[in-house]
Amino acid sequence: MAEEVVLLGFWASPFAMRVKIALAEKEIDYVSREQNLFNKSSLLLEMNPVYKKVPVLIHEGKPICESLIIIEYIDEVWKHKAPLFPSDPCERAHARFWADYVDKHIFPNARLLWAAKGERQEAAKKSLIESFKALEGELGDKPYFGGESFGLIDIALIPFFSFFYAFETLGRFSMEEECPEIVAWAKRCSQRETVSKSVVLDQHKAYEFVLELMAWHGVK
Repeated sequence: MAEEVVLLGFWASPFAMRVKIALAEKEIDYVSREQNLFNKSSLLLEMNPVYKKVPVLIHEGKPICESLIIIEYIDEVWKHKAPLFPSDPCERAHARFWADYVDKHIFPNARLLWAAKGERQEAAKKSLIESFKALEGELGDKPYFGGESFGLIDIALIPFFSFFYAFETLGRFSMEEECPEIVAWAKRCSQRETVSKSVVLDQHKAYEFVLELMAWHGVK
């Protein structure tokens, strides 16, 4: 009998971490199948033939791809506990906007921080800090982006906490100095069991993976 819920992921993928958090919030039992991103499995290529990337959630034999889409699927299928989206349509759209903002501004600039050099790297660092400051403005003085409720925007952003040390080391800046409210929010989120067991909190280990990735891509 096919396993009901299977997650194809990779330990250092912030996008796979998102899905792990969402499943933990819903208290859904699942089988985790760790993937080798340097030698992709036939199962991953079969389940995600378009992008060939993790994460992929396989539910009753059917694949769902892309982390934000997976989170929405999880919230719609398992409604019994811990809503991840606001109930109000306007607030739901607002949450989707900021989750999309994370994908369009945090990840691409973070990637350039370790893939680029010189002026391009400096521009990426500046843009990354500005993006975090924009998120700080959205957070305001709330404990979570959704107010008292931990939800979509928090899940979208918190996995990048794993890479704060990498950002600081490669970009030569301090997250604490530049974005203190984001750092405080991240530490608050990391105290949640659903986050602490899903996100790589050893930032030095995450940094070592970034160095490995840079070497694999020939970046010095």
